[in-house]
Amino acid sequence: MARHNNHVTQTGLTTTRAPFIERCRKRGDTYIRQPYELYSDDNQSTWRRLFDRLEPAWKSYACSKFLSGIDALRLSRDRIPKLSEVNPYLKRLTGFRAKPVAGYMPAHLFFDSLSRREFPTTITVRGADKFDYSPEPDIFHDVAGHVPMHADREFAECLVRISSFAKAAVESAREIPNPERRLGILSNRLKALARFFWYTAEFGLLREGGRYRVYGSGLLSSVGELRHSVEDPKVRRDPLDPKQAANLPFDETQYQPRLFFVDSFEQLYNSVEQFFAMLREGRLDKVTPGGPGFSRDQLEGFLHWNGAPA
Repeated sequence: MARHNNHVTQTGLTTTRAPFIERCRKRGDTYIRQPYELYSDDNQSTWRRLFDRLEPAWKSYACSKFLSGIDALRLSRDRIPKLSEVNPYLKRLTGFRAKPVAGYMPAHLFFDSLSRREFPTTITVRGADKFDYSPEPDIFHDVAGHVPMHADREFAECLVRISSFAKAAVESAREIPNPERRLGILSNRLKALARFFWYTAEFGLLREGGRYRVYGSGLLSSVGELRHSVEDPKVRRDPLDPKQAANLPFDETQYQPRLFFVDSFEQLYNSVEQFFAMLREGRLDKVTPGGPGFSRDQLEGFLHWNGAPA
């Protein structure tokens, strides 16, 4: 409990104001538990308000696989989900599970987790002042935006395959003898991976029955993004092309002016295989400049992945 202006307010597990999370970070904990008893009434109310706001948009714009995932995982508007209740359903369907984390984690650990069918899941809830848009991930974005798609077997296989690209890119980069060239090539490969992931898992469209529907989680957790992605005539929507996606920088601070669609998740999986072929052929060793960027420390983190020498 925290006191302010003679009123008692519940801190709960509010994003950027969660003492439990701060203690975990100070200890250096990456994976944590979900202390459900710490959620405040305000936290629960925020979840309900977000669910009530997004549900009509999901019915209008989300793909059928996402809607089926909401039902299969028993996600409810009434309360924040307990991951211990969601995971048994998820595991039976695709082998995935949501794994609580203390916040942002290094990119190599994120992709490593996905390759093991573990989705790093934020457990805090955005504050009322960030209701429309939260720059930090929260449990609504992660569980209501990402996890329902993990209940679909075809999409889950695509996600695991995409995540394994990181390890393949790193393993071949370690064979490059010149340290600076090694870092340069790895930076380009990871830039390509981040873009491909962005335009598929985060902002991908699926064409169902001749209409565009959303499967990307970055769209599914925002009413404005959902409507914009499907209805705005200014948005350019192209069939997914791995080469174009790998070479197209993105700006995460604005609505996306260009998106890619697939007609099935079998097609998405085939696109992932084309992406791997580009890696093997060296076509991702140099991609179009622009975001996202990787620091030297981040690149070294990838190269030391699994304790292998840089």
